[in-house]
Amino acid sequence: MEATSISSSRPASEPLGDPVEEARRVVAVATGKALLARVLGGAAVQLQAPDASPLLPRAVKDIDLATPRGARTAVTDALISAGYTPDRMFNALHGAKRLLFYDGKNGRKLDVFVGGFSMCHEVPIADRLEREPLTVPLAELLLTKLQIVQLTERDQRDIYSLTFHHALSDGDGSGIEADFIADLCARDWGLWRTTKSTVERCIASVIDYGLEGDVADLIAGRLAALWARIDAEPKSAKWRLRSRVGDRMRWYNEPEETGAEN
Repeated sequence: MEATSISSSRPASEPLGDPVEEARRVVAVATGKALLARVLGGAAVQLQAPDASPLLPRAVKDIDLATPRGARTAVTDALISAGYTPDRMFNALHGAKRLLFYDGKNGRKLDVFVGGFSMCHEVPIADRLEREPLTVPLAELLLTKLQIVQLTERDQRDIYSLTFHHALSDGDGSGIEADFIADLCARDWGLWRTTKSTVERCIASVIDYGLEGDVADLIAGRLAALWARIDAEPKSAKWRLRSRVGDRMRWYNEPEETGAEN
């Protein structure tokens, strides 16, 4: 499908105005330098939709990337060559796990998650980057949305678009791998707790988006099936121990704001 193929054209020397096309270009630049980098966030949701047209489109302001552990220097060099300016103070403090760059031409921010994804919860997005040519795998992409404690309207749109365009799977590596999500939630009570709240909210709110009845039913059905798969997964001893504390102790992190939305 065109939405998941890397452009063979020569990368431009400056960032493109369209953030989704720019995300394609940045991955191509990284690939040309033998660097593994994949898109997440709103740009990835668009790239994973048929013809890059998600069910519930919304503006994409910035670009997020994921790279493997140890890629800090390589990704910095690649992005500078692609026309980006590094935030040297932020990168000096957080660069082992996260890097920040700016596109001065288009007034845009580019975030790089190095080796993992840490916002409200930890998601191991860097372990399977080779599975897709442009974005992180669908399971990880959806989980970066499900793990948000203070869900925004744009996050809900992304969740609905992903679950409409992609069926759930269980163990065969296609679609949204419910078994992968369930396994992570079974090992982390906090992630399980936030995912539960997000799924319940999205099921209850899907009628507010003006979708056709069969479309809304499909989305709600897939979210319900995903939750059933998560709930049925045998839980780890660590999960069971933390569940005894429940909501009496905060179960999520408060992510550091970097001033932009993706």
